[in-house]
Amino acid sequence: MVHKTENKIKILIVDDDQHISELIALYLNKEGYETREIHSGQKAAEEFSAYSPHLVILDLMLPGKDGYQVCGEIRKISAAPIIMLTAKGETFDKVLGLELGADDYIVKPFEPKELVARVKAVLRRYEQRDGDVSRQIVIPNLTVNPSTYTATYHGKVLELPPKEFELLLHFASHPNQVFTREQLLDRIWGYDFMGDTRTVDVHIKRLREKMPYADVWSLKTIWSVGYKLEMK
Repeated sequence: MVHKTENKIKILIVDDDQHISELIALYLNKEGYETREIHSGQKAAEEFSAYSPHLVILDLMLPGKDGYQVCGEIRKISAAPIIMLTAKGETFDKVLGLELGADDYIVKPFEPKELVARVKAVLRRYEQRDGDVSRQIVIPNLTVNPSTYTATYHGKVLELPPKEFELLLHFASHPNQVFTREQLLDRIWGYDFMGDTRTVDVHIKRLREKMPYADVWSLKTIWSVGYKLEMK
């Protein structure tokens, strides 16, 4: 079911419970958003491509394909924000969803007004991020393209999970600027993190392993502060 409004912000709701989908759509439509509902994970990525939504609300437990698989498929073609909505509230499930590229995670049962507030917050963060970098970033031996979610290093396309890509994009967009671990968690993960700041260290370590040549730039540790992409 499609609920159209004059507002061009489109939200795809993927949930196998039709009543929950309709409730979410009702509240979002009241806020001026256009919505479309789909109740299976099997064709979710195809529907995403056809509808081109600005945001996806994605249930985890779906027939056909689960939310993790759908999230991964969407992330291969788009950086549009994803809010996972699920009855599974274990920390492992939350971390896995967020590591796969989800931007937020809400556990059922939920308050519709809270969901609307989360949608607005995620869209604000995305607009700020997209506004900072609307075109590809090119520095020596590295090209980062947010439109295609790809990074090319020394002529080779890097295999980067979503958070590694977003970290690299953030650093490449702000060369020589130092960021604390807390700032990086807030700007890249954008939620109340359930672990600690070592998550940033792990992602930086993985990026360095994939980009081993410290030629005209490098990801440098600023001890007791954080990290920066240093141009030499």
